[in-house]
Amino acid sequence: MDTPLNPGAEARTTPPLDQRKRILVVDDEPTNLHVLRQLLQDDYRLLFATDGNKALQLAQQKPDLILLDVMMPGMDGYAVCERLKADSVTAAIPVIFVTALSDSEDEERGFALGGVDYIVKPLRAPVVRARVRTHLSLVRAEALRQSRLQIVQCLGRAAEYKDNETGKHVIRMSLYARALAQAYGCGPEWVEDLLNAAPMHDVGKIGIPDAVLLKPGALDAAEWDVMRTHPQLGAEIIGEHAFPMLQMARTIALTHHEKWDGSGYPQGLSGPDIPLEARMVAIADVFDALTTVRPYKKAWSVEDALAYLRDQAGRHFDPVLVEHFLQLGAEIDVIRREWMD
Repeated sequence: MDTPLNPGAEARTTPPLDQRKRILVVDDEPTNLHVLRQLLQDDYRLLFATDGNKALQLAQQKPDLILLDVMMPGMDGYAVCERLKADSVTAAIPVIFVTALSDSEDEERGFALGGVDYIVKPLRAPVVRARVRTHLSLVRAEALRQSRLQIVQCLGRAAEYKDNETGKHVIRMSLYARALAQAYGCGPEWVEDLLNAAPMHDVGKIGIPDAVLLKPGALDAAEWDVMRTHPQLGAEIIGEHAFPMLQMARTIALTHHEKWDGSGYPQGLSGPDIPLEARMVAIADVFDALTTVRPYKKAWSVEDALAYLRDQAGRHFDPVLVEHFLQLGAEIDVIRREWMD
């Protein structure tokens, strides 16, 4: 048998996988299904169901979007949506109701059940296409956001593993920081950014030589000078970004070793000149370090660790934030038990 001159030629003739988004269309009227097919088939892969049970079955294939009729015999669209949102496999799939019902109460019910939009019949092509395109774009944006967060979390854990810590340290201290920010009255978006930025606080330790970072004994003066470069290294690793959470991560990495009385590093900032997020992370980080076993020490009791925070209020830590943290006893205990090493 002759050997092809280009062994890869045959493989390249195979049609590529269809990367178009998948939409599940649910309606008991064939005419409506036909209309939606004509509107969407050129741009999307379509699945069709004419009743609620079939819709729930096809939804297990995790389409990117569901267009769901409300008025169907047997299980109506509201019941289908309720079942979808109760199932962990399908709960995140956005549902757009497509219906002749136009009363505001019907819309409110649909949104309350987890629907993301409402298209009223008779269907208009520009409206259908625009709504579908918009909600698929939102799905894409959320997927990108989640992927960014996962990358940030992985990088934060990498720094902890290099420093002989466990990944649970960054989880605990991030949760402590979030609880403190909530108690302090910060807005929900800022709190969420703090939760996701805090794991990056020690990422600069990736750039510290192992001979210094992993030294079993006390560091000498020259080695401390090297260790104190890790905040600046962390800021350089994270870099400058327009994304608010990464901006916060850079700030935390650079300033979480500053102290309220100005004796910290690398910039010698003091008081409110230290960014709020860094002041919160400093408390959360030190508390977790004190209350967990490290190669060089035993774990302190929670009582002793809180006493240390109280003693250092106004010196190392923001005194107002320390008072808020001291009021978090029950919440701190829950985090420690749930994320114990």
